[in-house]
Amino acid sequence: MSKKKITGIVLLTALAIIQFIPSEKPKVDDSNPSDLFATTNVSGSVRQSIQNACYDCHSNESVYPWYSNIAPIKWLVYHDIRVGREELNFSEWNELSKLKKVKFLGKITEEIENGEMPMEIYIPLHPDAKLSVTQKQELAEWTKNYAESLFLKQ
Repeated sequence: MSKKKITGIVLLTALAIIQFIPSEKPKVDDSNPSDLFATTNVSGSVRQSIQNACYDCHSNESVYPWYSNIAPIKWLVYHDIRVGREELNFSEWNELSKLKKVKFLGKITEEIENGEMPMEIYIPLHPDAKLSVTQKQELAEWTKNYAESLFLKQ
């Protein structure tokens, strides 16, 4: 048997074996009464941008594509979702204080403008998540206006 064939068999065997290593998949929950969209009026285009670019990692409404069930890819996907939810979970938005909301709104604008979010690794398989210049401007304007409105309300 050739070295290439042996290497291929070893790699396929290893890939098959690692499928049995347990990895906890972050739960999906579509019932989120404290969700940003359930508690805040967000315009259609901004809502769509946030949904496409943020919600898979930053909400309890993650959508898992087929490849997210295959190790070692699933380990990366699950990790990114867990970390994303820990950083900011839009499904728990209404549980945040006004000050925390303002902080997050500023961070959202900063990370989008700096190209840090959505993550580059996410975009090739989720082309709808790539934000145009116009979408970035709309999001920046929305975050600014929303932050200001939080302190105008009684």
